[in-house]
Amino acid sequence: MRVLITVPPLDAHFNGCVPLAWALRTAGHEVRVAAQPSLIGGVTAAGLTAVPVGDDPDLARVMARQGPLIYAHHEGRDLRRDATGPDGLEFLRTSSALLTDAFYSRVGSDRTVDDLVALCRTWRPDLVVWETFTFAGAVAAHVTGVPHARLLWGPDLFAHMRDALLDHLRHAGTDPGSAPGADPLRDWLTRQLNRHGRDFTEKVARGLWRIEQMPPELRLAPGQHTVPLRHVPYNGPVPAVVPPWLRQDPERPRVCLTKGLSVRTIDSPDGRAVTVGDFFEAVADLDAEVVAILDAADREQLTSVPPNTRVVDFTPLDVLLPTCAAIVHHGGAGTWSTAAVHGVPQLMLASMWDNVYRAVRTQELGAGLFLPPARLTPTALRDAVEHLLTKPAYADGAERLRHAMAAQPSPAAVVPELERLAARPVG
Repeated sequence: MRVLITVPPLDAHFNGCVPLAWALRTAGHEVRVAAQPSLIGGVTAAGLTAVPVGDDPDLARVMARQGPLIYAHHEGRDLRRDATGPDGLEFLRTSSALLTDAFYSRVGSDRTVDDLVALCRTWRPDLVVWETFTFAGAVAAHVTGVPHARLLWGPDLFAHMRDALLDHLRHAGTDPGSAPGADPLRDWLTRQLNRHGRDFTEKVARGLWRIEQMPPELRLAPGQHTVPLRHVPYNGPVPAVVPPWLRQDPERPRVCLTKGLSVRTIDSPDGRAVTVGDFFEAVADLDAEVVAILDAADREQLTSVPPNTRVVDFTPLDVLLPTCAAIVHHGGAGTWSTAAVHGVPQLMLASMWDNVYRAVRTQELGAGLFLPPARLTPTALRDAVEHLLTKPAYADGAERLRHAMAAQPSPAAVVPELERLAARPVG
């Protein structure tokens, strides 16, 4: 079987696709990963075959210009709840318009779509797996009649919000197919499909099925056929080296602070939820060993480091977290999933996107705490970390979440199901 995987030029989004790509390869299938040029080095460093398509969208520049409006619209929102609220229609329509213009259409530019269509026609894949925001892969698959699946790296808030938007439009008596602007994503996908002689179908927005890396406790939008997949941490092309200090057990409970990978690439409120100075002030007198993973910009701002704190530029979370008693982070998918895999209680300082939903559900499940930026002070931060370290209930909740993650089928176990689904006729 030939499998084409399409991803955006963002390391954090690509990393969640790598273990499945490896599993397909080791099962004997041909796998190619199509991405814009800036990600090609990351693809080949992962041991995978890359196909450059389109031009780089320069998302950092786009978000520097359009990000403030997008963040103002989404910051502090509980997308699960707000999508169905009284202002849901306007919120969802504006959200779709902003994200389609600034992100979806940039990752899926005309040239990228055309290159993917041409690739599908010449290489003839048996299956296209597209990362959840890489709609260009779905367009190319639909145009060429190839089965395609959407690969999720987090809870399916996209489908949840899309279901809510379509429900709002139905209740308002609006047909999105004949009302330009009612469904901005559909408008853009329709234009892309029409350029290649095809009409819009909702399957292009969702995939024929989805591959879901969240355990049942965090899943949303249950209506679509779902292939569950265990999250296997992949830290990216950076050297995964175990330093000497990680080769022995810590003498005190170890706490990790990390801002995640995405906020090193694109500035966002989630990366600014807490300053390093605030965090150091909060943990300076804790009976704990703190490991702070900080980039160069954060390290340059340091004036002092508490005696109980170690500052590092990078340490693979998959290596570090098994030694930790707690982690403090922004709620991102890769960080959350790696902590969940290792049963580490989590303190999330999330402010937007799916990070808020993940934080809320983790607290509801007793596996961590959610501290919104509006309530964030050094004292509140210290109290929350101390709770995670001293209240056994959080460790118990994190252990239950670890079992839920481990109960999902491994990437290798999922391959036969993908083979079966790919062999079905495309309806």
